[in-house]
Amino acid sequence: MADATLDARGLKCPLPILKARKALNDVAPAGMLVVLTTDPGSVADFQAFCRTTGHDLIEQASGGGEHRFVIRRRS
Repeated sequence: MADATLDARGLKCPLPILKARKALNDVAPAGMLVVLTTDPGSVADFQAFCRTTGHDLIEQASGGGEHRFVIRRRS
């Protein structure tokens, strides 16, 4: 279950990442953030974001031109 959801649909790089970084500050350690995007580049961006920040990319799904990411905040 997500602790927060960020609707970043319609935003282009780098805004989904920047907004996700800010939203994660309001999520408790080990909490979950769901991010919704439409930018095709967000797939690679969120993989790199999680790899470099240490957050866990728990789930990634794409369909119908939309992308959904579930990120667990590092503790």
